[in-house]
Amino acid sequence: MSKETREFPKQNQSSGYDRDIWNIFKVMGEFVEGYDKLFQIGPCISIFGSARTTPDNEYYEKAVETADKITRKGFGVITGGGPGIMEAANKGAEQGNGKSVGLGISLPFEQGINQHVDPDLSINFNYFFVRKVMFVKYAQGFIVFPGGFGTLDELFESLTLIQTRKIDQIPIVLFGSEYWEGLVDWMEKTMKEWGTISDKDTKLFHVTDSTDEAVDIICDFYSQKEPMPNF
Repeated sequence: MSKETREFPKQNQSSGYDRDIWNIFKVMGEFVEGYDKLFQIGPCISIFGSARTTPDNEYYEKAVETADKITRKGFGVITGGGPGIMEAANKGAEQGNGKSVGLGISLPFEQGINQHVDPDLSINFNYFFVRKVMFVKYAQGFIVFPGGFGTLDELFESLTLIQTRKIDQIPIVLFGSEYWEGLVDWMEKTMKEWGTISDKDTKLFHVTDSTDEAVDIICDFYSQKEPMPNF
């Protein structure tokens, strides 16, 4: 039996190659802009969660309160710049007279940067992976509110980098025990029993329902360590 190899249609190869090379320069441009702007803002905490959370939701108000409190401790706040929990966190940072950073992403179904982001601290990305690098590099801690696939993606990216020691340990707080208990229970009863994570891996994060405790976890961690970019 002959073995056939598959190829892209030849008429598309040249244009596809040119497009890929040009995309490399666009990616580089996003990295340069992000590094240049975010290096100057100082220590920040990333607060993220669902873009679908409405202002009448209890977690929206808790995100406002948490961001207000963390900025009064001298940290800036970084969010994805969009609606929902992101908007709430930027609103809280604004109330606390702290730096309110928004790292937006171009999506066809989502509004642009929310009104509570400092215009001088706003960046809009085309590439999710570049945006995630900026979160991980320049956020000295994560406070994670209930969210969907994007929230989980950012959470597990951070946990993986800490677990594999690609970055130093930073505080990670899961806010809302009712929401997170199923995931944490699955980690404890399934992942650990199957041996896919170690016993100490669930110590990489904290779960709380208290805005004060969330802020204290961050501040206690940095009472023993100088905040720095993560790599």
